[in-house]
Amino acid sequence: MTYTAKKCGICFQPPSIVLIYKDNSEDKTRQRIMPVRNFSKFSDCGLAAEQLKNNSRHKAYLEGVSLRQLQKLYSLLKGHLGGESLAESLEKFHREETIDPEEDMNKLDDKELAKRKSIMDELFEKNRKKKEDPDFIYDIEVEFPQDEQLESCGWDVESDEEI
Repeated sequence: MTYTAKKCGICFQPPSIVLIYKDNSEDKTRQRIMPVRNFSKFSDCGLAAEQLKNNSRHKAYLEGVSLRQLQKLYSLLKGHLGGESLAESLEKFHREETIDPEEDMNKLDDKELAKRKSIMDELFEKNRKKKEDPDFIYDIEVEFPQDEQLESCGWDVESDEEI
């Protein structure tokens, strides 16, 4: 049996993950409700998402759902259990999942760096053009204007000192 995930969401009361999927063998759209058990406002969203995705009962259904999506749903549930509104939880998740280009990633610990890399990888895959895409162009040539003043950088300038 193969399933294609269409939509994945969360229900706060009772706490559960809701999956709308297409059963390819019957060509029907169905709904699966997966109750969230043993989860509190102190739980780890990443660990809970991994456990759900690897759960033998739900594994085949959740194959098309990214781990990041499940983590987002768990973080929304965690915010709800902590007394936050949906808007506050979404804003908090958005702040955590947005990469600041000015941030010095050399100062991050391994866990935070892995999280940032995962976000960048997912964003890259989302924006990547594949050969199968209708608007794919193999060789894009771009002309950059030379009218403007070029910015110089400290490492562009040759120094008088030889090393």
